[in-house]
Amino acid sequence: MRLRALNLRRPFLSKPLNALGLMSGTSLDGIDVALLRTDGEDVVERGPAVTYPYRPDQQALLQDALREARPLESRDARPGILAEAERALTAWHAEAVADFLRVHPAAVDVIGFHGQTVIHRPERRLTVQLGLGPLLADRTGIPVVFDLRAADVAAGGQGAPLVPVYHRALAAGLNERPVAFVNIGGVANMTWIGREGELVAFDTGPGNALLNDWCARHTDVPLDRDGALASRGHVAADAIGQLLKNNFFATAAPKSVDRNAFDSSLLDGLSPEDGAATLTRFTAATIAGSAGLVPEAPRLYVICGGGRLNPTLMRNLRELIQAPVIAAEEVGFNGDSMEAEAWGYLAVRSLKALPITFPGTTGASQPRSGGILAKPVK
Repeated sequence: MRLRALNLRRPFLSKPLNALGLMSGTSLDGIDVALLRTDGEDVVERGPAVTYPYRPDQQALLQDALREARPLESRDARPGILAEAERALTAWHAEAVADFLRVHPAAVDVIGFHGQTVIHRPERRLTVQLGLGPLLADRTGIPVVFDLRAADVAAGGQGAPLVPVYHRALAAGLNERPVAFVNIGGVANMTWIGREGELVAFDTGPGNALLNDWCARHTDVPLDRDGALASRGHVAADAIGQLLKNNFFATAAPKSVDRNAFDSSLLDGLSPEDGAATLTRFTAATIAGSAGLVPEAPRLYVICGGGRLNPTLMRNLRELIQAPVIAAEEVGFNGDSMEAEAWGYLAVRSLKALPITFPGTTGASQPRSGGILAKPVK
């Protein structure tokens, strides 16, 4: 199939583009690929989406990379296993793109490439996403926008979350205001959209990462499938109290957090079931508590990401939140592909030099664009 190369003339950019978003999340589940036709503003036509789960060996390599990245001081350093992991990750994404376009042929104008976050320390102006944009562009023959967080972090912003401007575009079809979009991936984050389209966004705390890591250590499966393990356990309220002492929860929004910021060793004396129940309740409690960080309590919570598929977590959220809590599909969205869709949307905004971060979403001093464009050389 012949793919159209990107022409950066302004008349071209005034039209909606076919953008492919690629997301590899902090929960290490796999690669989400989503096709979107968008002008980066009001036009949003959602296309097909596919998730390519990581094999156990791929997950193991990424886990090694996460451990190797903990002492990083420079965003360009790739010591130890990190260089190997970055090239491998890029190759996996190229393979995912090829398979996706084989099944869903399309003339793609641009790819939005998230990469794999291995460390996020905005207080040190440091964020590292593994992924070689130029290599992906060469492997796919499609221009790639990557490294979308770095400019915001370098300017003193949190560099996360970046999806809020896409949430606002989706929310144009909803009547409820204020509305909250909550994405529960490895880390959970909230986008609050006010009555006049105002944006406030921040990480709420842990999402699935702590629970997944707990299950990996105590069971044969690295996740609590259908919330079954937690459903058989009892919540250790004192452990939640200790976890809530983390300084992150005393910090005003906007704010972001690394997946490794919380110490689940406090639960080491618990049974697998009780630990899972406690971590599930902890995630729900931190999401519910985030209502105190926004100007007005949301009238509706739309839950996205893998966490919405955990019935025990959803039940906990509905017990703790005094507003309707629904999965994204209940209002016609795809909770699995929303972040990948957003990366396609952000790539188009980057090409048009439109802002992708805002004072209310990352703490940036002013709205700011970001991202690096890599064109294929072949």
